Amino acid sequence: MTNFIDYVKIYCRSGKGGAGSMHFHRAKYLPKGGPDGGDGGKGGSIILHANRNLWTLLHLKYQKHLFATDGGNGGDSRSFGKDGEDKIIEVPCGTVVYDGDTGEFLCEVKEHDERIVLLKGGRGGLGNWHFRTATNQAPRYAQPGEPAQERNIILQLKVLADVGLVGFPNAGKSTLLSTVSAAKPEIADYPFTTLTPQLGIVRYRDGQSFCMADIPGIIEGASEGKGLGLRFLRHIERNAVLLFMVPATAPDIKAEYEILLHELEQYNPELLTKARILAISKMDLPRLDEEGNELPPIDDQLALLRSQLGIPVIPISSFTNQGIDLLKDTLWTELNKEQNQIIEISHAPIEVNAIEKDENDQMEDDQEENEETIYLNEVEEEWDLDKYKGIGWDE
Repeated sequence: MTNFIDYVKIYCRSGKGGAGSMHFHRAKYLPKGGPDGGDGGKGGSIILHANRNLWTLLHLKYQKHLFATDGGNGGDSRSFGKDGEDKIIEVPCGTVVYDGDTGEFLCEVKEHDERIVLLKGGRGGLGNWHFRTATNQAPRYAQPGEPAQERNIILQLKVLADVGLVGFPNAGKSTLLSTVSAAKPEIADYPFTTLTPQLGIVRYRDGQSFCMADIPGIIEGASEGKGLGLRFLRHIERNAVLLFMVPATAPDIKAEYEILLHELEQYNPELLTKARILAISKMDLPRLDEEGNELPPIDDQLALLRSQLGIPVIPISSFTNQGIDLLKDTLWTELNKEQNQIIEISHAPIEVNAIEKDENDQMEDDQEENEETIYLNEVEEEWDLDKYKGIGWDE
């Protein structure tokens, strides 16, 4: 079960305001003591707080209800009620908030220490001391406190990175990330090795750096739910540059690039307005078709690909470091262009039922994975330990 959680749904309720006091002062030296009822305290608010030290919503996964405390009631001698305590929700930078019932976009936090009040606490009621007048010297009423606000909210994490990697499974994205940064993503020769987004800091010249994000591979038909679907594409919405990766072993590089472009368009057409670079990976491997025949060299296609696609096309090999420096230079140039400096995205309303179904399916998959693990002391049948002798552990 993964520790990377980028979606949670929470029921929140702010605190209600305390009631004002309806009280009259009584003392033997003040036979006609007037009204002295104090005000009620303010209810606590639900506040979203961005924390750059967090990178996942895991700490909120099992907190289904978050309540702020109510304000205290006013007392005599104009005593004010105690204010309710605010409930602070610590979230990573890049968290987006949606209404949990309608899917409407509410707000987002991007900067460290940024605070947004999601639900405001109720105001405390005024005591009867405030309502005294020359013609109403003994008001026998006070204000009640304002009621609490309640709401279901959905928190979605969209990681903050400069460059986003886009490609099919086993296109070499994780290998590239491990080559240019200190990140240690899982690398294996089977599809969907990367199951959660990975971040790495790429060091550049003169102590400069930029952040690169690797997301699980997408396949044709991902917009229809195939593979891992488009669940993780939210993590490249904020990227300034999209780095598409197609392996040199692909028989038709242009066609694979266009498939990836189409899937991004199905998810969010705004992604097509971002700067794009195509990296042709695995240049160290021979280009063979399904029958084992040698395909034409990539070098003969580069000029045609650049003219057809209208974007930089760079052949690379993470194994031999071919083209890695040129790729870094190209990425750095694109990142520093003025039109790529401001990354503004419009958060469209989400389909609550669809996304919750996707999240529930993922939870069921995690449970099934855990159920497959069998431990020796949990099995009722007797084990034949003789077949394990001679392999070292019994000596």
